[in-house]
Parts: sequence; structure tokens; C-alpha cells
Amino acid sequence: MSDQTKLDTDQALTVGRAGSLANILVMTEEMLESARNDQWDDVTEMEERRRQALSECFGAPIPEEHSELFTEALAAMLHMNEELISLLENAKAEVAIKRTDQARTSKSLGHYLDIESTH
Repeated sequence: MSDQTKLDTDQALTVGRAGSLANILVMTEEMLESARNDQWDDVTEMEERRRQALSECFGAPIPEEHSELFTEALAAMLHMNEELISLLENAKAEVAIKRTDQARTSKSLGHYLDIESTH
């Protein structure tokens, strides 16, 4: 393989990986939107696809001349991930509150039924 052919191949792979990274950013934005709408099943499904895409995108070293582009894209994705984690923590807290409320209601109903059955 000539040096020029290798250079062209490397550039094509880098452009393809940049496109993949752009798609990963779009996936992350979609995950974030689904999380904002409490569509956690969708988030989970997209996360599986995103992990695979990340694995493929970063399966080889990033050429130094493109490292800044990839660094900026990763920074954006990490920022979105932080928001996703925050939304997840909030959703978990809400579920915990609902469980506590349900347990109290169940206990109150049980107590009420006990009182009713003694009368």
C-alpha cells in the first residue's frame, strides 16, 4: 500500500469516526430528552446502542490532528451525561418517596381495617 493510499484510508476512517461521534452525540441528546420525559425504558435501550457505537468509534487511537475535535465532542457528551445522571437520581428519589408513601398508606389502611373489624 502506498503512503498516499494509507493516508487516504486513514482520513476516510477518521471522517467516518467523526460521523459516528456526531451520531453518538445525537443519541445522547435523545437519551436526555427521553429522561426529561421519564421514558427510562427508551433511555436504557438507547444506552445499549450508544455503548456499542462508542466501542466502535474508539476501537483505535484518535489521530493527533483530530484530537481536539474528539475532545470537544467528548466534553459535550460528558456534560449531557452529568445531566442524565442528575435526572436519574431525581427519578430514583421520587420512586423512593412514592414507595414510602405507599407503605404508610398500606399501614394506615391495615390499621383502619383492624379497627373496623373490632367494631
